[in-house]
Amino acid sequence: MASHRRPKPASRMRVTVLTATAAAAVALSTQAAQAAPTQTSIDAAKEQVDKLYTQAEQATEKYDAANEKLKSLQTESSTLQDQVARQQQNLNELRDELGTIAASQYRTGGIDPTLQLFLSSNPDTYLDQASALDQLSSLQLSSVDQLTSAKRTLDQERAEATAKLAELTSTQTELAKQKNDAKDKLAQAQAVLNSLTADQQAQIAAQEAASASQASSQVDLGSSTSATQRAADAFSAAQSRLGMPYVYGASGPDTFDCSGLTSWAYAQARVSIPRTAEEQANAGTRIYSESDLQVGDLVIFYSDYHHVGLYAGNGMVLHAPKPGAVVRYESIGDMPFQFGVRI
Repeated sequence: MASHRRPKPASRMRVTVLTATAAAAVALSTQAAQAAPTQTSIDAAKEQVDKLYTQAEQATEKYDAANEKLKSLQTESSTLQDQVARQQQNLNELRDELGTIAASQYRTGGIDPTLQLFLSSNPDTYLDQASALDQLSSLQLSSVDQLTSAKRTLDQERAEATAKLAELTSTQTELAKQKNDAKDKLAQAQAVLNSLTADQQAQIAAQEAASASQASSQVDLGSSTSATQRAADAFSAAQSRLGMPYVYGASGPDTFDCSGLTSWAYAQARVSIPRTAEEQANAGTRIYSESDLQVGDLVIFYSDYHHVGLYAGNGMVLHAPKPGAVVRYESIGDMPFQFGVRI
């Protein structure tokens, strides 16, 4: 006959011991993980952060382009507004002039010319008046033509000004978007770093410090020379900025993004080049072989041309690398080289 007795429940003490043991095991496991961070987890975090920094720099370059366009549009819009105001004043003056002519014609030409001759006691006086009326009529026709032309010009300039203002508004929207995109990527990168343990953060900081040491002027640049004096002057200017921090959208003299550094450096050599890396890629003669690069040549990286530096010699580039870093030397092989540009 089957037994109907219930199984004996585990004692309360036994359950407590098991629970405490499990909790201790979890705690020890967590402590072990924190005490001994794996290189894999550090590399993965660094890879994720670098990817976000790259995306932030891409957004920064788009921000720079939108900002340059905005400045240009503001100047063009202001010029068009001035032209509209001047043309409106010209139109008003022509209207006043035409009104004066019409009033004068009314006063002198209110009587039929044949009747004026019949009533005139002095034919010579009549002929003088008739000649004056003809001149007045010709002047009126000329003024009407000028008025029509001025009105047409005013309408055209107003349309251009309206379109320019619409483009200006669109560019301002794009500027804000790219600025927010860059800030968002930087915030995500910081969140990844904040999620690491203190030891992991220390290891990444040590790696960055090792890279930052290349801001030193002691880096071996070999004996390469510049192709032109302006390239030499630009490179010398950039060298004076070694150790200055990367800040998105900055173009000197104390903070820079990548294209901000190169455009600032060439400006010191009294050479104007475009503001963004993508535009700088088309600013001069392209050099496709690394072996043909000379000091001061622009060096374009990545397939979308979103990063640029200056060739420093001996396979090194001088650039503003990324957020959180400083202007420094780096091996040209650390980034995907596309081509050089000789200004």
